[in-house]
Amino acid sequence: MRRRRKAVTVRPPASRLLPTATAVALLAVLGPAATVHAASTGTPTIRLSAAYLSGAVGASGDPVVTVTVAQSGADASGLTVTPSTSSRSTVAGTGDVRVTGTGGSRTVAVTARARGYADLTLKVTGTDGKSATTTLHYAASPAVRHAADARYLTGASDASAAVDAGGGYVLVANDEDNTLRLYDGSASGAPVRSWSLSSALGASKEVDIEGAARVGNTVYWTGSLGNNKDGEYKADRNTVFTTTLSGSGAATSVAFGTAGHRLRDDLVAWDKANGDRYGFAAATADGQTPKQVDGFNVEGLEFAPGSTTTAYVGFRAPLVPPSEGGKALLVPVTDMDQVARGAKAAFGTPVELDLGGLSVRDLRRNDKGQYLIVAGSWAAEDNSAPYALYRWDGVAGHQPVKVLDLPTADAGGWESVVSVPDLDVSGGRVQLITDDGSADLYGDGTQAKDLAHPEWQKSRSTFFTLG
Repeated sequence: MRRRRKAVTVRPPASRLLPTATAVALLAVLGPAATVHAASTGTPTIRLSAAYLSGAVGASGDPVVTVTVAQSGADASGLTVTPSTSSRSTVAGTGDVRVTGTGGSRTVAVTARARGYADLTLKVTGTDGKSATTTLHYAASPAVRHAADARYLTGASDASAAVDAGGGYVLVANDEDNTLRLYDGSASGAPVRSWSLSSALGASKEVDIEGAARVGNTVYWTGSLGNNKDGEYKADRNTVFTTTLSGSGAATSVAFGTAGHRLRDDLVAWDKANGDRYGFAAATADGQTPKQVDGFNVEGLEFAPGSTTTAYVGFRAPLVPPSEGGKALLVPVTDMDQVARGAKAAFGTPVELDLGGLSVRDLRRNDKGQYLIVAGSWAAEDNSAPYALYRWDGVAGHQPVKVLDLPTADAGGWESVVSVPDLDVSGGRVQLITDDGSADLYGDGTQAKDLAHPEWQKSRSTFFTLG
């Protein structure tokens, strides 16, 4: 006879049960879809590659900044970046700001309406409506002649010497510091690389670099050699040094070479020994300022035709004779390769050139032995006096020929010639660079060299077509 099994009821522990009233209340609060959780998003972030930007009225290809945006819990491609306000729309309004690109990195460009400053607010907005802002501090310089052929080299304003680094890149010295900066010469913007040489030079002040010449991969640089603007001797200015370049274009690298610190003294001694013809001793005396018609100030350096040892040192001052209409002076240093190592200088026969009463502001030679000379006033710190471009064959006794009057209505003084095209072929293009250090670029009375933000400091590079 079978026995019947007793039914057993299994109950969950009391701790797992909710009273019916509690369960109903909880459902009312959470809703029927309480088991599906929506993804939460944070506040967007927006960051500029540089908070300061400069431009120019009528410019082609002004510098730009990169803006990086993100939002936790959201795809960056869903974020929008827009200009929202301008503190001075007459300089640049929100409609003058262009934001391009997608994803987490966008590019911001600004078109200048007028000279001056404007703070531009940029806003990032997520798909959920959350937003954040940042401010771009913008400065616009006035329109210039040849604007389509002008580019702006930012980060410093006192470009004073330059050499061709290949591939359209230019290595530029600044006479207010001892830093060499590499720029893409075809575009406006900041240097792609820079090298501070103060430590290698043992210099506590600026060398006042004013001239440069390249021989192979060696670049020779010279200080102005003269007193400072207060008529004081500063030893760091009595410097000739070399750097060695490796690579080319954007891949250019610079290594310090050697330095000498006696060329000024040797020039004064040589002039004394030859009847004090140029007055170097008096011009370098304590209290004598360098930029006088009878002063002592070097601004050009280039090697003689076919030579890697004899270099022409070009003088901004003195003129010869030291009066209106005087000639420009070149002094050949026949052992420049050794002078840059600290050796005593040896000199050739000086060369006096008729540049229409102007002096040497720079000179450059090409592989054909053709020279271009930037001629300007011994006095002018800007374009308030005539500037011209002369062609020369480098032979003492042969006089240069003017090929171009340079525009003088814009800010800055013509200071450097990068390279020389074949001057026997019509239509060659030459790149000149201005020193804008003394210019009031933005209309507030501040000289460019004194601007607090390097992004607002700039020199201008312009391409000229030669007939």
